[in-house]
Amino acid sequence: MKYLLILMFFFVQIANAKIKVIDGDSLKIDDKEVRLIGIDSPEYFQLCKDKDNQDYECGYQAYQYLKLLIDSGIKNGKKLKCRKKDTDKYHRELSECFIGKKNLNRAMVKSGNAISYWSEKYKKSENKARKGIWQGRFMRPELYRILEKYKKE
Repeated sequence: MKYLLILMFFFVQIANAKIKVIDGDSLKIDDKEVRLIGIDSPEYFQLCKDKDNQDYECGYQAYQYLKLLIDSGIKNGKKLKCRKKDTDKYHRELSECFIGKKNLNRAMVKSGNAISYWSEKYKKSENKARKGIWQGRFMRPELYRILEKYKKE
């Protein structure tokens, strides 16, 4: 019972919180940074190639899609709920998040706006995704981050 009350308090806190989408796999809920666990989306300024080999803003598209999922869910009376699984080295909460019953982590992978990352949980959704980044060519977000880091040095 005590656990249930704590869990309910956590969900109520999120429901009334200020929510900001940072990119396709990161949120800020009030003062907490939340990273969608098990997925990795293109970075905000990352470009990908579409099926015609033309550049497009895949990182911005991933950001927009996550924002749309959350905003439309809230507009339709659904609540954002995140289940913290761990904390990363940047002190972000690694979480599985839902808008209503929709798993946002899975929805991002299924839509082609993210890949499965260090987890097998979303691999099946990734294998079925034939939209978004899977229609053309892209650099894995992890590699993109490494290359961007070295460009700055």
